[in-house]
Amino acid sequence: MWYGEYHHTLDGKERFVLPAKFRDKMKSFSNKTFYLTRGLDSCLFLFHSEVWRQFEERLKGLAFTKQQSRSFNRLYFSGAQEMEIGAQGRLTIPGYLKKYAGIERDIVIVGVSDRIEIWAAQQWNTFFEENQPNFEKVSEDLFE
Repeated sequence: MWYGEYHHTLDGKERFVLPAKFRDKMKSFSNKTFYLTRGLDSCLFLFHSEVWRQFEERLKGLAFTKQQSRSFNRLYFSGAQEMEIGAQGRLTIPGYLKKYAGIERDIVIVGVSDRIEIWAAQQWNTFFEENQPNFEKVSEDLFE
């Protein structure tokens, strides 16, 4: 659904424009609602509302009596922002999410199948440099 790596810069209003390929795909959605929240590995996750609802149902199924479930759900859902993405594809990242992801100005937008990830450029570069050399080994381990 979402693929590719795109480098952007936040403007003076803390906004960025989604890549043209993503905006083109969004035109086919009747529902323009997305959810932005804390992701894993210090990035942000952006989900279309349909995917968000599916994942939300899975998380609601976790036992609230388990401390890990409560902690994850609190951090994940408290960080979420519902947003409508218009034809221009502009998004504003709230300050607390910028802080969480270490975003200052330069970002990398990564399509990861069912979600879009937003990274501070330096964080992405570090992740890529550390993980790219092991790409083939990881594929062997995952897909034996």
